[in-house]
Amino acid sequence: MHTSILKTILSAFIASVAIAGCATKTPILDDHFGEAVNAAKAQQTINPDASMNTDPVAGVGGQAADAAVDRYHKSFTQPPVTPNVFNIGIGSSGSGAGGGSSGSSTGTR
Repeated sequence: MHTSILKTILSAFIASVAIAGCATKTPILDDHFGEAVNAAKAQQTINPDASMNTDPVAGVGGQAADAAVDRYHKSFTQPPVTPNVFNIGIGSSGSGAGGGSSGSSTGTR
């Protein structure tokens, strides 16, 4: 009978330790969770009531805006042109691994 009581007490102790391990240990931090993100969003918003303004935007004509949007969409159909890069010491020297001067020039001076 004595071992049965000891097992009950030991299992109750282990259960209480396990439950205590699941408890929240940061109630102050949990109360303020997300405040930094909300503060950063508020600092980056110029006009928080901008969505309430129903006045049409003035300043850009319809044809100019249409042409700008078309240009924007066409910019994604072709890859951008890469500029010509000037390399010194890299290129068509025929001397193998030394890269010495063979009399040919690869760029302008």
